Amino acid sequence: MNNPYFILKPLPCIGITMGDPAGIGPEIIAMALADRQVYEVCRPVVLGDSAVLSAAVSRIGQNAPERLPDAVFINRISAPAEAQGKPGVIDLIPLSDLGSEAIEPGKPVVAGGKAMVDYILRAVDMAVQGEIQGMVTAPISKVLMHEAGYKYDGHTQLIAQRTNAKDYVMMLAGAKLRVVLVTIHCALKTVPDLLDREGIYQTIMITAQALKADLGFSSPRLAVAALNPHAGEEGLFGTEEQEMITPAISQARQQGIDVEGPFPADTLFHQAAAGRFEAVVAMYHDQGLIPLKLLHFSDAVNVTLGLPIIRTSVDHGTAYDIAGTGRADPSSLKAAIVMATEMAKNRGLNP
Repeated sequence: MNNPYFILKPLPCIGITMGDPAGIGPEIIAMALADRQVYEVCRPVVLGDSAVLSAAVSRIGQNAPERLPDAVFINRISAPAEAQGKPGVIDLIPLSDLGSEAIEPGKPVVAGGKAMVDYILRAVDMAVQGEIQGMVTAPISKVLMHEAGYKYDGHTQLIAQRTNAKDYVMMLAGAKLRVVLVTIHCALKTVPDLLDREGIYQTIMITAQALKADLGFSSPRLAVAALNPHAGEEGLFGTEEQEMITPAISQARQQGIDVEGPFPADTLFHQAAAGRFEAVVAMYHDQGLIPLKLLHFSDAVNVTLGLPIIRTSVDHGTAYDIAGTGRADPSSLKAAIVMATEMAKNRGLNP
């Protein structure tokens, strides 16, 4: 360390969007950035609202002072390059001026909805331009997004359009289990009609590539869940396995992917959590997320695979019912920050 030619590489800069100002986003950001370990792996920069964040810090200090062990100073900056990146300081790029009086925790307003989308769009642009090495998103309201004039199903579709990404999938990840979804937010009765061989194949391929490039697995092992009970029981309980899922798996194997299945879902997740597979490709939302959240209710991370930028997120909603109380758990946000940092390093992205 005394070598004069030894130069420490700067830590990755990670942009954190505030989410809905009326949700728990501001307070979990304040609590997550009170953890000194976050600053050991990255330089976090918040994109949000100064008055709202200041009010959140003040409320936590009153309601849950143990969540903020040290004094917190909000450093207003205009660009990520100005970030101090040191504990006790929250570097904030203020993109809205809502005023703490206009935003009451638990009571979303359209102005807040427009602001939360602005935070996301600015972070995407910064990531594309290389000003930040990854983005982490606090929770938003899909209803509020629609009321603000943005007709998307959520973060993922908005970010994909902004980055011109065509093939992308959602992964939920914890230390024991990683799950990727072929279909996401749709009625259960529509799932069989939405599935096709190409979509399942693309999900497998995107997952395998991301596990290598972003998460550092040299030879990832994947498993694919069946749609029907007992994997269809040779067509007795459904033919999707024979017609779509098995052919997609075979096609991926021909491309050198280590993937097995389709496995009955009622036994697969136990094997995956025990370490047999690095990820499971699930056919629909609840099939994958029920076991994931059973194991990782507080610390799971939502990752969008297949994007040209790095984006991770918390695995929970705005929690309006506890917003402003100091009871929110920042574990998922901290995990999302750490994962975004790891992905940036694996991609070789430098500040």
